[in-house]
Amino acid sequence: VVAASDAVVTSAAPVGPILTVLAGVLLVVWSVRASRAAGEFAGVVPARSGRAIVAGWLVPVVNLSVPGSVLAEIEHAALARVAGARPRPSGLLQAWWVLWVANLAGVVVVVLWSLRTSVQAQADGVVLHAVLDLLAAATAGVTAVLAVRLTRLLTPSSGMHREVLVAVR
Repeated sequence: VVAASDAVVTSAAPVGPILTVLAGVLLVVWSVRASRAAGEFAGVVPARSGRAIVAGWLVPVVNLSVPGSVLAEIEHAALARVAGARPRPSGLLQAWWVLWVANLAGVVVVVLWSLRTSVQAQADGVVLHAVLDLLAAATAGVTAVLAVRLTRLLTPSSGMHREVLVAVR
């Protein structure tokens, strides 16, 4: 059992970061393309260039606000709201933004905590890593839901509508 556990940990160690980077690259590319598509849909020029969006995702401190702003602008345009009005993020987007900032703050806390060397600090570090892993999983899940929602808003309708039961009388 221990050998199997060690084998899983050993094989997952390089795979996890690779998949994380791949998912991050895909999300950044998607946000650049979605921003362009939203601008075309709304008949406006996106507020940021593709390079500015990429930098907004990657530059520390800047990445606390720019990704949320980009997603809010995509949502604003996709919902055909007035171009001159300030974007009002949906509840899902606000939840994503809170998770995003909390996740980045959690990374800073875990990195700083790992500089401590006492046995208790190491034990606490295990718990902090577990909490950060849960937070990262929640952020990833909400990110996927948000990307699907925004993609559906930007996708041209096929003309077929799904009937939804609203009420029974």
